[in-house]
Amino acid sequence: MTAPLSVHRAFERMGRHRHAQGYVALVLAGGYVEAGDRGRVRVEAGQVVFHGEHESHQNEFFRAGARVLNLPALGSDFHDPFGHVDDADAIARLAERDPHEAAALLRRTFRPSAVRLNDWPDLLAAALAADPALSLADWADAMGIAPQSLSRGFGRAFGTSPKRYRLELRTLQALRRLPGWQGSMAALAAETGFADQAHLTRAIVALTGRTPTRWVG
Repeated sequence: MTAPLSVHRAFERMGRHRHAQGYVALVLAGGYVEAGDRGRVRVEAGQVVFHGEHESHQNEFFRAGARVLNLPALGSDFHDPFGHVDDADAIARLAERDPHEAAALLRRTFRPSAVRLNDWPDLLAAALAADPALSLADWADAMGIAPQSLSRGFGRAFGTSPKRYRLELRTLQALRRLPGWQGSMAALAAETGFADQAHLTRAIVALTGRTPTRWVG
């Protein structure tokens, strides 16, 4: 997990990065735009972002910078990754004594909500999440966007190319299905959009440093 309390300066930009462990970010002051594997969202004081294991994101901070409290995820069973709490200060005070109790309080008082951005890179990210087999060329043509502009504009918004974004979404999907998986790796590869088992294996090793069989529970 990242440092318990992080302080960010005005207009700071954090390039796309990944955390091996899941965690919860609670904004205490200021705000930023986060562009991650679950889309792009505007986050301000009192708002919460849940980050799953091996997810990646980039952050662009506002003029006021930000103070962010980072707490244990307490599992990965969250269905709404963005939301808010009414009393962020109470959670911050509790975190000084017991971060896990603070995380539990956050869970109890969390309410889903988000101000999602809705420019064309956000529409493309949502389309890739809904259909990993989506043709980027067809999507660009339908939107009237030149292919080079598609890659450049998406890269500015999300810190990675559309092709890489799609590959990581597929990899995360496969990784989340591995615990308790009863079928073959070839079947999982086919179901999650990989060319073959070897392609799936390379992607999971690149993301986690471990082979798929190490994640089967």
